[in-house]
Amino acid sequence: MDRTLSLTFVGTATVLLRWGAVTVLTDPNFLHRGQFAYLGKGLLSRRLTEPALSVAELPPLSGVVLSHLHGDHFDRVARRGLDRGTPVVTTPHARRRLTGRYGFGDVRGLFTWESSTLTTGSDQVVVTATPARHALGAVESLLPPVMGSVLEFSRVGGAVERRVWLSGDTLNVPELRQIPTRYPDVDLAVLHLGGTTLPGGVVVTLDGAAGADVLELVRPAQAVPVHHDDYGVFRSPLSDFRAEVERRGLGSVVRYVARGETAEF
Repeated sequence: MDRTLSLTFVGTATVLLRWGAVTVLTDPNFLHRGQFAYLGKGLLSRRLTEPALSVAELPPLSGVVLSHLHGDHFDRVARRGLDRGTPVVTTPHARRRLTGRYGFGDVRGLFTWESSTLTTGSDQVVVTATPARHALGAVESLLPPVMGSVLEFSRVGGAVERRVWLSGDTLNVPELRQIPTRYPDVDLAVLHLGGTTLPGGVVVTLDGAAGADVLELVRPAQAVPVHHDDYGVFRSPLSDFRAEVERRGLGSVVRYVARGETAEF
């Protein structure tokens, strides 16, 4: 029997994905409104929203998928509150910090196209790192490496039943063209938007137009935008993306999920 995939939007890029016995938390950001996230190189940004859940309210987790080690994706509240034994799938850069400085015991650092499996009972999800670039040129060296990821949910030993692509904090770089070639049938895309803008006007995440471009590139059956209004450095509001997808006739593909809401796919 086909089973439903559900997505609960907690805030920023933090979502809970549930399929069968498997529950995955992405990019855990549990700072409260008014608290500052550290983005590196002395850059801070104040949170403008409240997360819909606290760490204490999370269900048992099969694992965490962390796109990169930035303060709006893995913060001090998550670091202190999450069980150190929970498996974390992330970049090799983040793995070194999580295991060395923060004491997490099961951290799997993936290079692009490498995979790791999270299993709960007779269900599993295979997480594969996909290309992502947070910035171009000299700015790229100032930011932590980032990955997107494809999550393939199935029964252990069975065929893939749901396929989800998490964009991670990326620009629309040429490497993304490999994703629809390798995965032409994505069921759900979770797009990190916001047009995050650093001092000097450098944009380091998808804005509304670029998000629509990536939606056209990957061609998922459905898509959910996240990471668009939680911090002051997010300069491209969700309305920019909504206007672009409507103009391009893609409105039926996009599902808008409010913080605290659970959608089924």
